[in-house]
Amino acid sequence: MKTHISVLFILFFILGKAQKAEQPDSFVKDNFTKKEFYIPMRDGVKLFTAVYIPKDASNKNKYPFLMQRTCYSIAPYGENEYKTKVGPNSFLMKDKYIFVYQDVRGRYMSEGTFTNMTPQVEHKTKKDVDESTDTYDTIEWLLKNVKDNNGKVGQFGTSYPGFYTAVGTLAQHPALVASSPQAPISDFWNDDFLHNGRFMLGYFRTFPVFGVQKTKPENKAWYMDSFIKQTSEDGLKFYRDMGTLKDGYEKYYKDNFFMTEIMNHPNYDEFWQKRGLLPHLKNINHAVMTVGGWFDAEDLSGPLNIYKTIEKTSPKAKNTIVMGPFSHGGWSQEQGKHFHSETYFGDSIATYYQKNIETKFFTHYLKGNTKEDAGLPEALMYDTGAKVWKEFTSYPPKNAQKVNFYLADKTLKKSSGQGFSEYYSDPNNPVLSSDHLKDFNGFTPKNYMSEDQRFSVGRPDVLTFTTDALTEDITFAGEIMAKLNISSSSTDADFAVKLIDVYPEDFKPSEKKDGVIYGNYHQMVRSEIMPARFRNTKEKGEALVPDQKTAVNFRLQDVVHTFKKGHKIQIQISSTWFPLFALNPQKFMENPNFATKEDYTKALIKVFGDSSIEAEILK
Repeated sequence: MKTHISVLFILFFILGKAQKAEQPDSFVKDNFTKKEFYIPMRDGVKLFTAVYIPKDASNKNKYPFLMQRTCYSIAPYGENEYKTKVGPNSFLMKDKYIFVYQDVRGRYMSEGTFTNMTPQVEHKTKKDVDESTDTYDTIEWLLKNVKDNNGKVGQFGTSYPGFYTAVGTLAQHPALVASSPQAPISDFWNDDFLHNGRFMLGYFRTFPVFGVQKTKPENKAWYMDSFIKQTSEDGLKFYRDMGTLKDGYEKYYKDNFFMTEIMNHPNYDEFWQKRGLLPHLKNINHAVMTVGGWFDAEDLSGPLNIYKTIEKTSPKAKNTIVMGPFSHGGWSQEQGKHFHSETYFGDSIATYYQKNIETKFFTHYLKGNTKEDAGLPEALMYDTGAKVWKEFTSYPPKNAQKVNFYLADKTLKKSSGQGFSEYYSDPNNPVLSSDHLKDFNGFTPKNYMSEDQRFSVGRPDVLTFTTDALTEDITFAGEIMAKLNISSSSTDADFAVKLIDVYPEDFKPSEKKDGVIYGNYHQMVRSEIMPARFRNTKEKGEALVPDQKTAVNFRLQDVVHTFKKGHKIQIQISSTWFPLFALNPQKFMENPNFATKEDYTKALIKVFGDSSIEAEILK
């Protein structure tokens, strides 16, 4: 039980752990007065809210609000029980704001029913509520009932709280002047639990958090008894023993409402469509700073897509994006020497972001002149190959040119190739997603996003295409498209594509981890999976015609990465990626989530030489 609780706190309460160690734990209690309220929403549901008010607030010394709405608990509960840290970082905490924390509908001490990715609705009556109306109603109540405020409100949150921040931008309350969605979910179809509709099996242990309704006010996690207990350090054994996705669902989660929803909705139908946030992001007129991590295994597409959508639809928004060399929420925690998995990226990167970017953003818009720009870069992107921050006046950069790298004869070429490469894909003997067996016991995946990929080179069911050693630096900056022309002897298949930076054989990093061989290291830069069934439309699956050449095109998400002189660029392709993603039976089914072992079909897959990876290259 203690292990599960600690994992939850690491993943979901990271904002509360972001502060520097030298801050005394008594700082919040010494400098703030805590109040708790049930704030009524327009439909009568009351949301439990904790407010930390600076003790020196007065009519002559007014403070702005800085708010987080969350489904992950605003503990500790009780007006005499204080958080040891408040706000997004220690600098903002010391500067002091009126910090507000709220349990969203149906979670912990709040009333109502919890819905994953609450759909936006038309606001015709008081019964038409969603997260944007709850944000509006909360702001309105705070302004009227918490004295000595300066009339300005900001909001922040990471992961699910990042979604609540993103959708809160639609509240259209005039007092809301600054929002920072961090690692936000924009669409469950391609964040967290699904990637292009393929179920992310590596999330399997998380479902008690999201799929068990509470029946009364709760100040502790009521779902703890539903967690799957670890039985072996070999996390792969659990997934092998589990059997199919159908077997796992029926054994562990038959009564879990969210897992049931996922199992019963294999296509991008109305259930998923109405949970998509992007179509609603319009006419935003305040400052928005979206933050993400290049190695965020949970919510990579959300920050990128939210920023790009606001840029297109909301010309009045002061729109900024920050992408660093972080895993999920890693910018909230100072590491000192900053590694992701086994790769070193620099020193004190989280503190740099907190002090120079995040604090500047909120200080300017909440305590300064809201009408003026804060002077932040339009896009602050960390180059994960050159290992430096880069600023862009537009993103993707306007000076980037699209270049195709063709997949032929085991090499990446600038011109289209003839013939094809082929492999047999067998769901009963899948390609592994990692060779770190302990990682499979994790709550959610993390290290695989930059992991050494040498373990899969040479497998007969993995195609590998590599350039010669580069004679000059090449910087990928922007979107990447996989444009595959394939055929299969079966009626369905997945395609997992990895973009890899192959280090020189004599490479020696400035900082390293013990026991790691960095010469010829195959660092994954970007990866994605695509079910061929959704090649034409994600609203309905479509079978492959056996042995017929077919186009399968999909995005790998963005990168800003310089492949250094002497390195090589590599692409790996396979049709299984286990246990990170659930296995495709490779036989077309209306609902492959309920495939049995008897449905598993071995298939001969061909990738033709006119297939390519299209990247945006800085010139």
